[in-house]
Amino acid sequence: MDAIPNQRHRFAIPPDIHYLNCAYMAPLSDGVSKAMVDGAMLKRSPWAYRPQDFFTASEAFRDKAGEHAGTRADHIAIVPSASYGLAVAARNLPVNAGQTIVTLSDQFPSNVYTWRSLAQERGARVVAVSRGSEACWTEAVLEAIDEDTAIAALPHCHWADGRIVDLERVGQKCRTVGAALVLDLTQSLGALPLDFDAVKPDFAVAACYKWLMGPYGIGMLYVDPRHHQGEPLEQNWINRGGSEDFTRLVDYRDDYQPGARRFDFGERSNPPLLNGAIAAFDFLLEFGIEAIAQELGRATTRIAVEAEKLGLTSAPIGVRAPHFLSLGFPEGVPEGLTEKLAERKVFVSLRGQSLRVTPHLYNTPEDTDALLETLREML
Repeated sequence: MDAIPNQRHRFAIPPDIHYLNCAYMAPLSDGVSKAMVDGAMLKRSPWAYRPQDFFTASEAFRDKAGEHAGTRADHIAIVPSASYGLAVAARNLPVNAGQTIVTLSDQFPSNVYTWRSLAQERGARVVAVSRGSEACWTEAVLEAIDEDTAIAALPHCHWADGRIVDLERVGQKCRTVGAALVLDLTQSLGALPLDFDAVKPDFAVAACYKWLMGPYGIGMLYVDPRHHQGEPLEQNWINRGGSEDFTRLVDYRDDYQPGARRFDFGERSNPPLLNGAIAAFDFLLEFGIEAIAQELGRATTRIAVEAEKLGLTSAPIGVRAPHFLSLGFPEGVPEGLTEKLAERKVFVSLRGQSLRVTPHLYNTPEDTDALLETLREML
């Protein structure tokens, strides 16, 4: 697959800023920023904002999210955060006393607190899976899922080390034992391909502000059709059947909008967020997720090869996701490393004893050189 040309010209990143931290928060492209500003301007003239406009942008978001995930728009709900989507899943999945909910050790808190609370409420138990030092997570997860498992609540790759969970194998194991599969894809969707038809999750959520390259405060929730009759977190007006007709809103109805729409959050019709997220989807779809994953894999591999010469360790692609590089320090992390990097305007994240380096299409060879030069000086 051909290389993707560098896209830095589409971002307001100064030449001396070396931002290798997309896993923390993606910068907004100029196109996304403009779409958000244009959306905000709509409220300057509310007399021109028509009742149907409460629905058109929402459906455009749903269409783009479904296209991105390779699923139908009807399967997508609009949520404000990953934690909201996970709460929807928790409300709609059966968990009995004595059952287990499988997570990863040191998993991101939003995909832990929900399940701890649910387990306490139902008399169940959370099992946090650990892995071997050089392993991916898959085998440990598969071993933990058994006939007592009610839910496996997992990412595609770990938020700190980037190591992969083989979700197709996990999905098959969940179906074999009758467990539900709930995914937090915030650190992967947009940069790592996923076949929803093969994995068959019950629910899968992704906040838009990281690898989906969109604004903060909006996300997408995939809901499998077998849960489309479930209970939403909110009872808001726009999710009810017939809400398009503003003249009959007080003809209260018990039915909901079709598909996953019943799970949309209140005030979903927020033009800056919806327009920004749609523009971000368009940016990603311009290249395709397979191509983006390959391009980011080439970038992280180049860094890993040079870092190895400095004595740093990392997992190969396949064990880790292509877009995620976690550099280990066998002699310990040098004191003041992140401060020194920040002084050089190199922005990455320290997670535990590893340096998380997560580039994107806006990164240049100069960004990599600045990172490696500082590491050479510090080691």
